[in-house]
Amino acid sequence: MVLTGSESTGKTVLAGQLAARFGATLVPEYAREYARRVGRPLTFDDHAPIAHGQMAAEEKHAASGGDSTLLIQDTDLLSTLVYCHHYYDQHPSWLASAARERRPDLYLLLETDAPWVPDGVRDMGHRREEVQQLFREAVSASGAPYVTVSGSWPERFEIAVNAIQSLLDRASWNPPVRRQPPPTRDAPRSPSRDPRTA
Repeated sequence: MVLTGSESTGKTVLAGQLAARFGATLVPEYAREYARRVGRPLTFDDHAPIAHGQMAAEEKHAASGGDSTLLIQDTDLLSTLVYCHHYYDQHPSWLASAARERRPDLYLLLETDAPWVPDGVRDMGHRREEVQQLFREAVSASGAPYVTVSGSWPERFEIAVNAIQSLLDRASWNPPVRRQPPPTRDAPRSPSRDPRTA
């Protein structure tokens, strides 16, 4: 399953908490690693290597745990697709079909009622709802099941846990669960990221 949504919605933090809660494999966001490595503003040409790197990371983590492993992804190709359209009104020709082929069993769409945290990198504070609407439309059009996640940090955690457990129950499979208390309202924010990554 995949966490998605606009900037500063708590995807990275929540993904880590959910992976710990379910004993799942966490697939980190490749775009963040890529942006740190190149050390410059991203361009349209960067989105193809970002997408390929994301796919490679997903396959690596999936192979490491076998067919029964629950993967929790901190974003996926859909995010790359959304930001390509937002910044450039275009995308690599193969990206949309790749995103459809790799759509997850569940999207958790994190809403923008989490506090906006400026960090010197994010640039969508004044257009946050506009970008979030692109995510809503993309998730809806993907054909994958999705659950909207909003509210306080503990409420978000509870909604996400219930959504994943429901998915696992329908699949008649439950991974080992590590019982942990829910996060507090003062849960740490996601690390800084390039604004053209999800």
